[in-house]
Amino acid sequence: MRSKPPSTVAEYLAALPPERRAEIETVRAEINRRLPAGYEEGFGYGMIGWFVPHSRFPAGYHCDPSKPLGLAALASQKGYMSLHLMSIYGSAPLRQWFEAEWKKRGKKLDMGKACVRFQSVDDLALDVIGDAIARVPVDRYLEQYAAALAAAAKGRAQRSAARQSGAKAARKRKPSR
Repeated sequence: MRSKPPSTVAEYLAALPPERRAEIETVRAEINRRLPAGYEEGFGYGMIGWFVPHSRFPAGYHCDPSKPLGLAALASQKGYMSLHLMSIYGSAPLRQWFEAEWKKRGKKLDMGKACVRFQSVDDLALDVIGDAIARVPVDRYLEQYAAALAAAAKGRAQRSAARQSGAKAARKRKPSR
């Protein structure tokens, strides 16, 4: 019989093997120590997460408004652990700062758009992670999020207009029979 998946941070941590639990708890402690006021820790999408609660931002996450807007998430995957830093994904200056500071620590950064992958806490520049979290107060994050949504909407509108313009031009070129 399969056990039910974890639904809280405590259940998630308890389900991890001891060595992974220690690694995840170290990163979690640094994030919680540096987390600006207004964010909350919770569990969602199968990960420990830090988010802007609905009481502060009722609109929630645009892809699923029933979920709060996430700032960061931490997970133990099959072959690695991951830390998702959404504020870095949404801010080119913050990402540039993050990468430069990480490099100064002499650590190899294994990162996608927002996901830092690691095998051990020793792979991480924990102080840089803490600083990245601390640099984004809730109000700034909400401004950044609104700007990103507006830019995405503008891009969609421009692509739509270009497609319509192209279709109109193609109809004009099409010979009549």
